[in-house]
Amino acid sequence: MAGAVEAKLAELGLALPDVVPPLASYQPAVQSGVYVYTSGQLPMVGGKLAVTGKVGAEVTPDEAKELAKTCALNALAAVKSVAGDLDRIARVVKVVGFVASATDFTGQPAVINGASELLGAVLGDKGVHARSAVGVAVLPLDAPVEVEVQVELTGV
Repeated sequence: MAGAVEAKLAELGLALPDVVPPLASYQPAVQSGVYVYTSGQLPMVGGKLAVTGKVGAEVTPDEAKELAKTCALNALAAVKSVAGDLDRIARVVKVVGFVASATDFTGQPAVINGASELLGAVLGDKGVHARSAVGVAVLPLDAPVEVEVQVELTGV
């Protein structure tokens, strides 16, 4: 049975995806005490990247913002895989977003807003977090965006 967080996702027309399998030697998420740390989540859908390339070149900022939203959904799936229930999230503590950027692109914060806005829409005040948005030369698989999330759990 889906909890309140997954019901909110459904209300927004979204569904929690399957956990994206690791591309290398790591776990999608680990729990340490009351915290869950996700690995960097790419905008994978059905096991594939829908879009590749640099933001500000092959990928528009608006496309990248949507991809960041997909990354955040994948991060929530990773959190659930170790926490068991997304309703255990006390708050999102930190979001780190990486944007594969064309050399003249400086809109990384607006891109990572896709992830931040999704977390806020789904979790309300619990989704308010600290954040970094970083431009990088290249990401795994030539992904335009990667997002990692740290959450604090209740009931640990």
